[in-house]
Amino acid sequence: MRYTKQAMTLAQQIQTLQGRGLMIADTNKAEQALDAISYFRLADYWYHLEADHHTHQFLPNSHFDEILACYYFDKDLKALLFKAIQTIEVAVRSKVIKHFAPTCGPFWFMDETKAVNQRRFQTNLETIKKEVGRSKERYIREHFRKYTDPDLPPVWKTLEVISLGELSKLFNNFNESQLKHNVAHEFGLNHHKFLSSWLESLTSLRNHCAHHARVWNRAYPLKPATPQVMPNRWITNFTFREESLYAQLCCIAYWLNAIDANNTFVGDLKLLLLRNPSIDLAMMGFPSNWRQELLWQL
Repeated sequence: MRYTKQAMTLAQQIQTLQGRGLMIADTNKAEQALDAISYFRLADYWYHLEADHHTHQFLPNSHFDEILACYYFDKDLKALLFKAIQTIEVAVRSKVIKHFAPTCGPFWFMDETKAVNQRRFQTNLETIKKEVGRSKERYIREHFRKYTDPDLPPVWKTLEVISLGELSKLFNNFNESQLKHNVAHEFGLNHHKFLSSWLESLTSLRNHCAHHARVWNRAYPLKPATPQVMPNRWITNFTFREESLYAQLCCIAYWLNAIDANNTFVGDLKLLLLRNPSIDLAMMGFPSNWRQELLWQL
């Protein structure tokens, strides 16, 4: 089928939404929102209000203000998550350097014998070279002005400028299990496979936050492993949807508690939810008794 639709003015967008049954109390406010946010970015936040995803007709009593409330809640949630992910990401880089470098040397990430899968090793190394080559960090530029061999700076410089995704792949493909266990134990995890799983899912979540995509009621294909027994305060109710945001929030809260016992993530999240009583927590996978979990108690 050939795409033949033409661009709509803001007024036409309003008329279209009203024609589909969306209640708009203040058309000027709605027009300003569509002008600042865009129609199809907001469409992600009204999808759950559609009675028919083919005709895009809305459920009865659907309001534009409800859609805006979801959007602004999601925006604040992403800011909270991005701050938390920054703390976790920096800590993981530091712990990997701390445990791997003394035993395996400053260039272990360039040593093919340290990789589980050689094909993935080559792919990762090429990506790392590109990411380091693009870096404008002073310590990277100074390194290359002084040293020409080997091709990359030592791990304590290189790991600071590669993406979280590449860091996750490096960790996953590293073949020294005990060293990986040592890093996992720093975060209160019993096995490095859990840390690998959490890193993979966190990378996906971070990318959604960084690219301003919807996070609040998304189904995440990369589901973090949620072991039922953990050394530190954890959850006991595992009836939530594994692909929901709640699973990721549990992992983030646990991770942060291992990094900094005085972190404010749980309190900040509860405050955000308190300020947004219209948000349906079930759409994020929260079980009804989540507040009774030790993990979520201050």
